[in-house]
Amino acid sequence: MDFRHPFISKPKLAIAYAIFWVIISIAYFLIQWLSSGIPADKAIVEAITSVSLYGVLGTSIWYVVRFNTLEENTYSRFFIVHIISAAIILILWLYIGAVIIKLFFPIDESWTNEFLPARIYSGFMFYLFYVIFFYAVTYYQNFKDKVRRESELKALVKEAELHALKSQINPHFLFNSLNSISSLTMSDPQKAQEMVINLSSIMRYSLKYDQNEVVTFGTEIENIKMYLQIEKVRFGKKLNPVFEISESCLDAEIPNMILQPLFENAIKYGVYEATEPVDVVTSCRKVDNFIEIKIRNNYDPEVLHKKGEGIGLRNIRDRLQVIYNNPGLIKIRDFNNNFTVTLMIPQK
Repeated sequence: MDFRHPFISKPKLAIAYAIFWVIISIAYFLIQWLSSGIPADKAIVEAITSVSLYGVLGTSIWYVVRFNTLEENTYSRFFIVHIISAAIILILWLYIGAVIIKLFFPIDESWTNEFLPARIYSGFMFYLFYVIFFYAVTYYQNFKDKVRRESELKALVKEAELHALKSQINPHFLFNSLNSISSLTMSDPQKAQEMVINLSSIMRYSLKYDQNEVVTFGTEIENIKMYLQIEKVRFGKKLNPVFEISESCLDAEIPNMILQPLFENAIKYGVYEATEPVDVVTSCRKVDNFIEIKIRNNYDPEVLHKKGEGIGLRNIRDRLQVIYNNPGLIKIRDFNNNFTVTLMIPQK
């Protein structure tokens, strides 16, 4: 909580405040001089002691307002504090004003006594104006602080959600890859070694970009190609990756590791139980302020598949909801023997 005076933390507000009281003082001087017939020198002193002086003393009322709110006090205490504060400000204002007047007009100051009741009334009105003004400033500051804190909290929650979603990807992928390696350790140790090297490269990529929410599409695709090399060792000719990517997509930004579950899904449900080669086609093109990424694969419709979305597709939908507040950026279409997933990723 910021306890600094708003005129200290906001110099522009202090300048506007000073200009306001200078204008009021000049207007008061002109009224007293031209309308009331008071001599110019006396009108100047009257403007200084009646208006400008209160403008200076009134700045201290902020501290009364800041530490005397209805949320923290009873109504009786709230009003008693302000009555005492108003009386102290009024006494100081009248006393210092009288001293200034006596300093400039030591012989004749009777002209000020005529305005004493009006000065007392205006002093309380000034105090009321300050209270309203400073409460407005205080509540505005509190509102901004609340909005800022809520924004920071939302950012922390969003970051926690993204880390939780990402944490589902790596163990899932690692489990599948280790299964693939383990199947080759006895039958083909050289290929198993090749898979371990590629796997280490992918895990380095994951660690390198873990703190960056977005990467370029070109960077993500290079990582996907390493992953497909791992699976190519396992499935051989059954897996046929095809890339139809526009050059304009390579520099586009996408959430990191968001394509990984799609290829895992294509291999799990398309390649794993296939007897014929399966094309896993990746295409990308720019569409207005989006890049459209399509990943499609053919599969054998005679093979039974689990109904509903797997953890990979749910993960992607959840991440799109957190990042872009739009889970509809992913579209899934099943054409009986051809499965297509389309991502529409917004670009800045």
